[in-house]
Amino acid sequence: MSDKFNGLRIEFHILQSFPVSCLNRDDMGAPKSALIGGVPRARVSSQCWKRAVRMQMRELGVAIASRTKYVKKTIADSCAALGASPEQADKCGEWTAAAFTKTVKDGVSDTLFFISDSEARGIADAFAGKGFAEIPAKELQKICKGAMDPVHDGLDIALFGRMVANSADMNVEAAASFAHAISTHRVDPEIDFFTAVDDLRSEDTSGSAHMGSLEFNSATYYRYVSLDLGQLARTLHSDDIFPAVEKFTQALILAVPAARQATMAAVTPWDYAVVTLRRGQGMQLSFNTAVRASAKEPDIVANSVAALKDRFAAAQRMYGSLFGLKAAFEIGMEKGSADELISGLRREISVL
Repeated sequence: MSDKFNGLRIEFHILQSFPVSCLNRDDMGAPKSALIGGVPRARVSSQCWKRAVRMQMRELGVAIASRTKYVKKTIADSCAALGASPEQADKCGEWTAAAFTKTVKDGVSDTLFFISDSEARGIADAFAGKGFAEIPAKELQKICKGAMDPVHDGLDIALFGRMVANSADMNVEAAASFAHAISTHRVDPEIDFFTAVDDLRSEDTSGSAHMGSLEFNSATYYRYVSLDLGQLARTLHSDDIFPAVEKFTQALILAVPAARQATMAAVTPWDYAVVTLRRGQGMQLSFNTAVRASAKEPDIVANSVAALKDRFAAAQRMYGSLFGLKAAFEIGMEKGSADELISGLRREISVL
């Protein structure tokens, strides 16, 4: 593996509008928000978008890992498939869960652990080789690390990283960084009051059988995502990173958070994006000054696109030679396409 990708990143500056929706809610069930530039904004957390992208990668045929508290059951099932008795399988699962998570109660770990199928198989094979006898925690951690194969499964571990409190050697630095999606403009949440009718009510009964309310909003979001190609190549132990870049880009374009989609369908495409290949520090654009509609241009999306272009040009001018731009692509409803973006990234990466 060469070092040609070191310091090189793909950055996605995305504008995406959603109608009536509650894509990501807080502990009170309200859409998440933030105060930026003294103005309330709608917000969708980075964690919410990461999960949507992971699930979309699976829909695209990528074998992703499992992020789970059921480490014990995962390993027990793998050991049972190799001939372990129920008691042996249970013990193997218990030893493994204790090696990777702090506490295990009633078979459930206290923290989520990212584990791929190849890692689970590697651990089970090791137990089988020792007659399903106990393996020390340090050795289990070493076995798991050696079995990691993100090229064939668990690509999401390489992209989104993994932290193992019990073993720093097993930590994987994330290649992808997601900012919280923030509305480019002021957003005040609204309340939807709803009623439901009982289909089997008696003829002398009128009115609704149920009433309720929930909060929603509508917003044009600025989303920033960075993919560190050097880190991705180091984790994959290969310069052949484009298949991973392609699947990640496809998933990023298609993914939408799943919350309340049955009652508030919000599956709109990107309105506009600037995608760059740059060498140097990541650079997120600032929408500290909220975009406003005007009599001249009442469309918030059009004003947001103009603001993004202006801020990108200003950042490029300010950074000068430090900007490190190798290539830039536009994609939107009026210019560019997903296919053109992916083929352009393939072309630029292949000549590095």
